[in-house]
Amino acid sequence: MSQSRLQHIASHFPRTVKQSLAVGVDVLLSAIACLVAFNLRLEAWQSLGQAQVWLLGVSVAVFFPLFTMFGLYRAIFRYSGIQVVITLNKALAIYTLVYTGVFAVWDMDGVPRSMGLLQAMLFAFGVLSSRLFVRYWLGGGMGRAQAGRVPVLIYGAGSAGRQLATGINQSREMLPAGYVDDDDSLHGQVLNGLPIYKPANLAEVVRKHGIKQIFLALPSVGRRRRNEIIEMLKPLPVHVRTLPGLMDLTSGKVTVSDLKELDIEDLLGREPVPPNQLMLAKKITGKVVMVTGAGGSIGSELCRQILKSAPTTLLLVELTEFALYQIEQELQAQLAHMSIEAEQGAQIVALLANVLNETRMAQIYAAYKPHTVYHAAAYKHVPLVEHNPSEGIRNNVWGTLVAAQQAAAHRVRDFVLVSTDKAVRPTNMMGASKRIAEMGLQALAQQSSAKEGATNFSMVRFGNVLGSSGSVVPLFRKQIAAGGPITLTDERITRYFMTIPEAAQLVIQAGTMASGGDVFVLNMGESVKIIDLARKMIELSGLTVQDSVNPEGDIAIEVTGLRPGEKLYEELLIGENPQPTLHPRIMKAHEDFLPWLVLQPCLADLMAAVEANDVPNMRALIQKLVSGYQPDGGVVDWVHLAENKLK
Repeated sequence: MSQSRLQHIASHFPRTVKQSLAVGVDVLLSAIACLVAFNLRLEAWQSLGQAQVWLLGVSVAVFFPLFTMFGLYRAIFRYSGIQVVITLNKALAIYTLVYTGVFAVWDMDGVPRSMGLLQAMLFAFGVLSSRLFVRYWLGGGMGRAQAGRVPVLIYGAGSAGRQLATGINQSREMLPAGYVDDDDSLHGQVLNGLPIYKPANLAEVVRKHGIKQIFLALPSVGRRRRNEIIEMLKPLPVHVRTLPGLMDLTSGKVTVSDLKELDIEDLLGREPVPPNQLMLAKKITGKVVMVTGAGGSIGSELCRQILKSAPTTLLLVELTEFALYQIEQELQAQLAHMSIEAEQGAQIVALLANVLNETRMAQIYAAYKPHTVYHAAAYKHVPLVEHNPSEGIRNNVWGTLVAAQQAAAHRVRDFVLVSTDKAVRPTNMMGASKRIAEMGLQALAQQSSAKEGATNFSMVRFGNVLGSSGSVVPLFRKQIAAGGPITLTDERITRYFMTIPEAAQLVIQAGTMASGGDVFVLNMGESVKIIDLARKMIELSGLTVQDSVNPEGDIAIEVTGLRPGEKLYEELLIGENPQPTLHPRIMKAHEDFLPWLVLQPCLADLMAAVEANDVPNMRALIQKLVSGYQPDGGVVDWVHLAENKLK
């Protein structure tokens, strides 16, 4: 029978059988220790006699209840860590004291007093050796073939790295080959049997040991240092993965399954600013809060952040049934783990509604009387809206106006529009529709500014968020996993990026600083060249870019050409000289707009063109209305093109 077969059978014994075997082995080890102790003490071979039986009987009477009390027969030693070894050593230390004390006090014929100490030492050695053998044999050492297990390095020899190495050792897929650490004093040392290498020797270590993956076990290191490490790893033919954050690690749930793909935000070179908790809570805590588009990327994250600040009621307004179901289930689970909100009776209300339905929105406002509204409902995918402009304009402009006007009619205190950088000098219908929505809020704010208790309208403009629906990041990941190519619309294209949680937090914080008609702009840091992002994602997946320099590379980057309405560069400001605010990442823009009495007839003309699906007229009207709007290319509306074919 093969060794691996024996391991499989032994590891699948019933628990009671394993415990009985452990007790039996300890009795056998005790008997052997008694015989060896006599032979060593008397320097002559002694056959089993009454004295040895007494020694064995006392030994069993001491170690069995002691080991049981310490839970050593319940411990699974093949998965044991340092804590179990410490517990075993404590039990053996107490055994040695008790057993030695018994024979120091009890004068037994034929048994030297030193026999107690000698037997205890031999027995302790035997027990420790047996447990280590079990851990090594069944837990990942002897007999487990290393062939087929991917050799990996762990960057970081701290507590997170040590926990990760323990978890990897239990896996059948990976084999830890060592640590890499920035601490010079650790280089050349051995930690839990694994060498610690210096970063300067990484290329040689990767080549020598055939390393395929490097895990970043650096939960508390700063973004700048992470970026430096990532840049150093880029030329190596390895797949880079990372651990969760420090708060996740402190829960003690670090396992191999916790490893994840490298967060793309690690590549952006920008430290997120911790949110101001007072600003997050100001318009939320103890209030009724409504989020439209609650099932979308930004809307759902707004809901998660809002729930943390303990509203009395959170209204989820969403058109898509499945998206509403998903976010409600997630938030109910989140609420169940948050004792503060539960004690205050926080209520989550899922409301199917179309923001264009004025009657339905009025009913919701009247029934729940929200204090704060975050309007995230919008069509945002540029090419889709370009191909379906009537619906994009109808939803983004009139959906916003319906929600805002009903908010004003029901005396909602604060209304915050989630806007986009594509509203600045747009070349597409989506961006233009969002700018018109902004102008509508600005006009409503001006019109109602003199009224007591008027709704405080504001809007927050920002760029792309990582991982949102339609984002390039999940698309590139899919394309890399499929073997390529990565499709890129233009080599020159750049975008601003921000994580979804950071964007949601900044939207909430910006809303607290609004005084009426404010346009807030988020500081997105430096824009990112999308082709550079694609190259980094390929290289940090352990692959190489296939191009003219490296025709044998793994993943090609294919340029497909700009899509309808797509810009090479995005902007955040129409005007100049944005004003700083109390938050370092939030600026206040001063954008021109039309008063409501001037804007209203323009909107009526635009609605007539929308109703008729007269796309050329829509474009002409928007050019007069939106500063800087320059349509890119001809009309690509599917229905308009199909109608023209029939003529």
